Amino acid sequence: MRARRVIVAASVAALAALSLAACGRSAPSVAAYIGDTTYSVDRVDTIFEEAQATYEKNARAAFEQQNGPSASPSPDELRFKGTRQDMLNLLVGLDLAKRVVAEKNITVKDQLKAEELGQSLRVPGSEYAKLAADWYNHFSALQAGLPPAELTDDERSAIYDALVKSGVASAGWSVDEQRERFGAPEIAPQVNAVVALSKAFKEEVKREDVTVNPRYSSLEIPALFQVPNQGTALYDLPYLDRPSSTVTDVSTPDASPSSPNPDTEGTAS
Repeated sequence: MRARRVIVAASVAALAALSLAACGRSAPSVAAYIGDTTYSVDRVDTIFEEAQATYEKNARAAFEQQNGPSASPSPDELRFKGTRQDMLNLLVGLDLAKRVVAEKNITVKDQLKAEELGQSLRVPGSEYAKLAADWYNHFSALQAGLPPAELTDDERSAIYDALVKSGVASAGWSVDEQRERFGAPEIAPQVNAVVALSKAFKEEVKREDVTVNPRYSSLEIPALFQVPNQGTALYDLPYLDRPSSTVTDVSTPDASPSSPNPDTEGTAS
C-alpha cells in the first residue's frame, strides 16, 4: 500500500513538472512575467515584509514618544497599509512605465524623493519607498507626455468605479453625471491622461505577453487624483484582469513555493 502511494505521488509530481515545462511561463515561484523578465513571489514578499517591519518600528516609536514607553499601540496602528498586491503593482507598473517612456522618448524628472516619501509613509530606507517614488515620477511624466485619450463611457465608468472603491468619489453617479463631472476643466485633463496611460499599458501587456500568478488579483495602476479643494487622493485603476492572462499555480495550498535563483531574477525565463 505504501509503495503504491509513493508511486502515485511520484507520478503526480512528474505530471506537474511536465505541465510547468510545457507551459513555460507558469512557475508557481514567479509572481509575474514581462517578456523575458520575471518577478518572483519571494521578491514581492520581501518588499512587503521589509515595509511592514520598518513601518511597525517607526509607528511604535512615534506612539511611545507621544504616550510614554509603557503604552502599547494596537495591532491596527502597527499595520502597514500596503499589501503584497500593491508591491506587485509597483514592480510591474514601473517596468511597463520605463518601457513606455523609452519608446515615446519621454523625460522623467526626479521630483519625488524616496527619502521624503519614506519619511512621510513611515518606511524610510525601504525598497518600497524607493519603488513608490520612482513610480510616481514616471507616472507624472507619462501623464504629461502621452497624448490625452478620448474617453468612452466604459472607460469613464472604470475610473469612476476605481474612485468609488478608494473612497474618493461617492457611489450612485449616473452615466450622465460621470460625463458632466469628469468633463469639468479641473478634472478632465487628469482623467484623460490616466486613461491614455492605461491604454499604453494594455498595449505593452499585449506586446510583452504579461502573465500574472493567480494568487494575485488584477494588475492596477497606482494613480494620483487631485481632488478640488481637498488635495491629492490615491486610487488604483485596473488594466489587466487576472482571468485573461495568468500564470498557472499548480502548488498545493500548504506547499511553500520555491524561490528562483537570485542570480536569474529579471532574466529570461
